[in-house]
Amino acid sequence: MRILPNREESLRAVFDRAKDQAPRAEAAAARWVERTRPAWTWFVLEWRRLGTAAATLLIVGLLLHAMFGANGMVVYRQKHNEMESLQSEVERLQKENSQYVDQIKSLKSDPAAIEKEAREQLHYTRPGEVVYVAPDSPQKPPTGRARNENKRDR
Repeated sequence: MRILPNREESLRAVFDRAKDQAPRAEAAAARWVERTRPAWTWFVLEWRRLGTAAATLLIVGLLLHAMFGANGMVVYRQKHNEMESLQSEVERLQKENSQYVDQIKSLKSDPAAIEKEAREQLHYTRPGEVVYVAPDSPQKPPTGRARNENKRDR
């Protein structure tokens, strides 16, 4: 069976160790204070300038982010222009769609529209009428490069 030390004895041992190490800790803290004193002195004298510089850098960074960031003004303007062009295209397509709807309605009900389409697309005629059909436009002549390639192939 093991006998555990009572709480008072263990606390006394901790305090005794702390008393032994206290002078070394105080000496280390004093050395650290003496080593860092020039930096802290300089910081105390220059803290306003440092604060102003830090605030200026922060503001410039925020402005750059607001202008050129992922959701900045430049991207916003591009998206806005894209939206306007898409809206104008939607309007154009809606007008074109309504024209087609009107044309479909007229082809379903208006005999004159039906006759017009039959004459134009199917080349239907009434008795005694003559239809003149213009030939398809001729193809473009080959460019000089194409002619040279054709001559080499022969």
